[in-house]
Amino acid sequence: MNDGLILYVPGSVMILALLIKAPTLRRGWDQPLMRAVCTLLVVGCLVMFLAAPPTISAVNRVTGIVNFSAPLVYSVLTAFSGSCIVLVLQWGGGPPAVVRRATRLTVAVFGAVTLLIVVLFAIGDAPVERLRDLDTYYANTPWLREMIVCYLLAHTVGSSTLTLLCWKWLLRVRPSLRPLRTGLALIVLGGALDLGYLVAKWAAVGARWAGRDWDGLSTYVAPPFASAAALMVGSGFIVPLVGGSAAWRDFSRYRRLHPLWKALRGFAASSVTTVPLTWWSPIGIRLIHRESVIDDGILALACWFDPAVRGDAYEAALGQGMCDARASVVADAAMLAAACRRREAAATEAAAAADRTAEADQGLPEPYRLDSRPLAALAREFRTSPIVAAVRRDPAAL
Repeated sequence: MNDGLILYVPGSVMILALLIKAPTLRRGWDQPLMRAVCTLLVVGCLVMFLAAPPTISAVNRVTGIVNFSAPLVYSVLTAFSGSCIVLVLQWGGGPPAVVRRATRLTVAVFGAVTLLIVVLFAIGDAPVERLRDLDTYYANTPWLREMIVCYLLAHTVGSSTLTLLCWKWLLRVRPSLRPLRTGLALIVLGGALDLGYLVAKWAAVGARWAGRDWDGLSTYVAPPFASAAALMVGSGFIVPLVGGSAAWRDFSRYRRLHPLWKALRGFAASSVTTVPLTWWSPIGIRLIHRESVIDDGILALACWFDPAVRGDAYEAALGQGMCDARASVVADAAMLAAACRRREAAATEAAAAADRTAEADQGLPEPYRLDSRPLAALAREFRTSPIVAAVRRDPAAL
């Protein structure tokens, strides 16, 4: 079983990704992109599980055909290479007619190679079962030699094309499209790792043709490269799809609000009773809960806001070349940080707290209310701004 873990782990990750995206894939099954995603994930899972030595042994035993797993794994790997190119074609968009022609051509070429692999195995002779080194063991056997070359060529073409297309695309993508850029970068990294797999395989097979024994490259070096490459490529296709979803946007916002929530939750708890969340609460509900805690904390600190701190922070932000909108957010964050510090310092002074409470009951002038939106921008400046950090250390620092 340990021999198979190196391939079972990335295969399990692909299955998890397929389960996560199953509702979206089912709703969008009429879209070619969704069908391409589903095909890639399913074929990728099959490659990882079928190529593991324990599975190879089990398939050979169940079918009763020695080395039956060889054409099966090579065929599925060839289909995976073709499905990667098809997904990139669908993903990149373009004129529908052009995309359809390119997709059909890719399917036809890789389908023909898959059929050829099966035929070559059928007419060849592989009487000795090889679980890990079939490529090198039969590298000089008639017909099996051609079968091995076919699958390696198909995989080389597919992997190189995928990596090149994604690299060119990555150079053109705007920096603002972070999920897409991350996905493309992961695919390019996976292509680089797959290049290591291909170099090891070709070198080992070529050494056999030259009468040398470099079998260790194929048996021990190539599989870790293949496992890491599959994990990177699979993740690269999933990240942009997940990153563009509503759940991912909610999670990103939920994470960015953490510094503000952490600073204000104690003040909110002292003034409002919040409803506890269960561990299975969806991210959308958690985001609403976190925003409510932040709003309640801001209201609880309203009587501690000092407009003088805000004005000084605003001028300091403008002096650093910030635009008016960002300077306003920095000023609000600084005033909030000063209020947190003063409220904590006065926590043990009951008389001072009572005076502040009376002041809060009278209400504050509208211009000095904290109204920065979105909260994510306020949270970012609250955590990262040097001006806010200075005010947090000493409210009179500015």
